[in-house]
Parts: sequence; C-alpha cells; structure tokens
Amino acid sequence: MTEPSVYLDSLPDAAVALLRAVYDALDVPLPDTTDYDERAYATLLERRSGHARIILDGVLHDDHMVGYAAEMLREWTAEQPLTYTPWTADGGAS
Repeated sequence: MTEPSVYLDSLPDAAVALLRAVYDALDVPLPDTTDYDERAYATLLERRSGHARIILDGVLHDDHMVGYAAEMLREWTAEQPLTYTPWTADGGAS
C-alpha cells in the first residue's frame, strides 16, 4: 500500500506554521568548544526540545489548536535566546 504524496504547500497554514516553529526551536547552532558554551548549548537544546514535545503532545493527544500551538512554541523559543558563542565553519568561534 502506498500513501499519497503530500507536499508542504498542500498542508493547512496552521500545520505548516507548527512545522516551522518546531524546526526553528530545534535549529540551534553548534557551540564553541568552551565548557560554558557546550553546557549552555545542551541546556538550550534540552529546554527547547522539551517545549516542542509539550506542544506536540497537546496537539496530538489533547486536541489543542494547531495554529495557537505554533504561536505558543514561537513565544517560548523567543524567551530562550542563544547565550553562548556559536561555532563557525572556519574552525572557531564567531
């Protein structure tokens, strides 16, 4: 059995917003090599992934509105900005 092809532009706007919010929450740059930067990165990723799981659980299991869930995740993500120095492709901190 094959499933029909589904592309991003065929999804409802709220679903796309939620996918983008989850992506943005988890798309954090790698840290520089200092202990502080690595701990801050791990803490940020843990918090943001926890928030994404909470949001997805609400949508999937508790019938939360998808558009509102995307907005809430964006707010939570904005409240937790980067506090560490990101690694750069040239082999060092930016």
